[in-house]
Amino acid sequence: QVQLVESGGGSVQAGGSLRLSCAASGSTRSTYCMGWFRRAPGNEREGVATIDSDGNTNYADSVKGRFTISHDNAKKTLYLQMNSLKPEDTAMYYCAAALYCGWLIQRGSWGQGTQVTVSS
Repeated sequence: QVQLVESGGGSVQAGGSLRLSCAASGSTRSTYCMGWFRRAPGNEREGVATIDSDGNTNYADSVKGRFTISHDNAKKTLYLQMNSLKPEDTAMYYCAAALYCGWLIQRGSWGQGTQVTVSS
């Protein structure tokens, strides 16, 4: 089992930037894919970005060109650099890890989340 702890959330004005971190511990050898998800009040959970151990990335259309996902293998930490933030990016952000990207939602390990609030 992988344990995940997110950090880096906060309040920022529109156009600002934040960098989220997700520290992994435990059985990280079973982690091939990691990703960021978010859920805004009243909305369904939304996939934001994923990265696999080969460095292949995928992004939601709503964040392409603004967010960058990366992973530091030595530090066992996942990052999400968020630039040009918009009020609609306001949500609780969660990181997840699984053997395969397709397993993230149903079979992945999840962190507790970190809140991001963007004001206009």
